[in-house]
Amino acid sequence: MNNSGIKFRLIVMNFLQFAIWGAYLTCMGTYLFIHGMAGKIGIFYSIQGIVSIFMPALMGIIADTKLPAQKTLGLCHGISGIAMLCAGLYGLMAGDAVEFGTLFSIYTVAVAFYMPTLALSNSVAYNALEKSHLDTVKEFPPIRIFGTIGFICTMWIVDLLGFQPTAAQFVVSGGIGIVLAIYSFTLPHCPTKREIKEIGSNETLMDKLGFSAFKLFKQKKMALFFIFSMLLGVSLQITNGFANPFLTSFEGINEYADTFGVQHANILISLSQISETLCILLIPFFLKRFGIKKVMLIAMFAWVLRFGLFGLGNPGSGVWMFILSCIVYGVAFDFFNISGSLFVDKETDTSIRSSAQGLFFLMTNGIGATIGTLGAQAVVNHFVYSQEGAMNVWQGWQTSWYIFAAYALIVAVLFAICFKYKHETETK
Repeated sequence: MNNSGIKFRLIVMNFLQFAIWGAYLTCMGTYLFIHGMAGKIGIFYSIQGIVSIFMPALMGIIADTKLPAQKTLGLCHGISGIAMLCAGLYGLMAGDAVEFGTLFSIYTVAVAFYMPTLALSNSVAYNALEKSHLDTVKEFPPIRIFGTIGFICTMWIVDLLGFQPTAAQFVVSGGIGIVLAIYSFTLPHCPTKREIKEIGSNETLMDKLGFSAFKLFKQKKMALFFIFSMLLGVSLQITNGFANPFLTSFEGINEYADTFGVQHANILISLSQISETLCILLIPFFLKRFGIKKVMLIAMFAWVLRFGLFGLGNPGSGVWMFILSCIVYGVAFDFFNISGSLFVDKETDTSIRSSAQGLFFLMTNGIGATIGTLGAQAVVNHFVYSQEGAMNVWQGWQTSWYIFAAYALIVAVLFAICFKYKHETETK
């Protein structure tokens, strides 16, 4: 297959990969709030992090040692898609009588098998590009753009069809997941570790079990990178979980009740993903020109602005701050998440590619995101949900956003001081 054919196939994979997530990730909080589970929003988002502590690493080990990555990807999407479809059908049938325990249990199975696919899809893409003798740093970002476009498409579909306050969002997600499960088995073959090199007698038990990626912690540079990835990962799911409920809370203030941002929160938030599509294209230039440290610092300060502008803005005359926050999000997310993944790929051996990507995901969307969502829920419970009256609730939201911004600023300063990495500028 020619290079254009490979790129197109990876574009389809990325589009569907993130369309699954976009169907519910930013509006699930509103559904939970309406159905009496406002205090459990953080639990639903944190379970994504909890399963990411072990599932991506486990699936990465399987992909590296037993089942080729493209087949592991298909298996995970199949189980996840069926479970998410069941969660949606249960929610629709139960209506206002939906029970937290039942919905959460089915949802947990779905995300447990979806979260590993974020790292696995990267491994599949990197493998296919290298087989075609293409530069991953140059070629992957334009392909990854279509993942964000898929995310935006399902955000808009769910919003315009009125699915934001209903469990139909899970049905949309599950249906797409099943389609991608089938498609994944047709993707280019990814060799396992045994296919790449013959297993030697000097291989350790850790190597045989597939835990080789954890040896990266022996390198000071990589250890610090993973630690700060975890610290920055704390910020990843905060706006996904709470931006939509924050915007819809302005319905209680007459001045803002009928504004576009309140009535179509998901579409306003989708400006963040639109920004992503543009910022992804900047990654090859910034990585080659400035190196991973400066790119990560840019991302960290972008998170400060992301949260701070939410605290300062409003859906009326201050809506421009929300819009600017959404624009900044593209830099905050892409310059950290995608650049970090590319950095890990370049710094590790191909024989542990999937395991290394799983480790990066464990530190960011696993440990980091779990701490972040549970911590954010505690902050929001204290400053927002404990308040009575729309104006007091708004002030509580402002305080919460400022706390999140302060945290991101502290991480950025520490990273600038502690992470030492000399980058050689590429002039060609």
